[in-house]
Amino acid sequence: MSVTPQPAPPRRRPVVYPEGDGRPMAETDVHLLAMLYFISVLRRHFRDSGYVSGNLLLYYQDGDPRRCVAPDCMVVLGASGHLRRTYKLWEEGKVPDVIIEVTSRKTRAEDQREKLPLYRRLGVREVWLIDPLQEYLDAVILGYRLERGEWERIPIREGRAASLALGLEFAEASGGVRLFDPETGEMLPALDDLAERAEVERERAEVERERAEVERERADALAAEVARLRRELERAAGE
Repeated sequence: MSVTPQPAPPRRRPVVYPEGDGRPMAETDVHLLAMLYFISVLRRHFRDSGYVSGNLLLYYQDGDPRRCVAPDCMVVLGASGHLRRTYKLWEEGKVPDVIIEVTSRKTRAEDQREKLPLYRRLGVREVWLIDPLQEYLDAVILGYRLERGEWERIPIREGRAASLALGLEFAEASGGVRLFDPETGEMLPALDDLAERAEVERERAEVERERAEVERERADALAAEVARLRRELERAAGE
């Protein structure tokens, strides 16, 4: 009895998930610097307890590379901090806890009409819209917290709004919107602030080194003078 060979099932082509969408990172330098501030500060703050990235494609439906979004900044608490090329929800098993969008007049429709409903469906705990040039928001900061499946506006008091998810406060400041630690009352420093602080510490260390050198030379001179006087006293005693 012969067996008729059956054709092999067609191979499923692997799904390609692009690592870029061809869109510019930010509209203006102001928006770019704001985005970089949030990414760098939060990455440093949560370096041992989460994953922070920005302008990275987040894919939320397996098998459909069209289902993606690129938040300006996202924080995934409890996730590994290793570097990624993209963020696939079905592989990570964790939705971002907080998303920050540095919004502008050009992106306002997408941020509010498309991204906010999407983030709500995905279950993001908090979304913050930052309008650094205050082009269309009543305030520079606009925060939403997910409550029973719907967005609730986060109150802003005296230019500050509390993020329960991050344990930090968004606050209007002279350099734009900054993040504060309510426990210490201090602002989380930007990279430029850290560089300036490092330069100040370097100069202070140099001053201390020069002061120590002067003190050493003075001590050596005093020791030499004491030795000279001792020799003179010994010579006089011998005479």
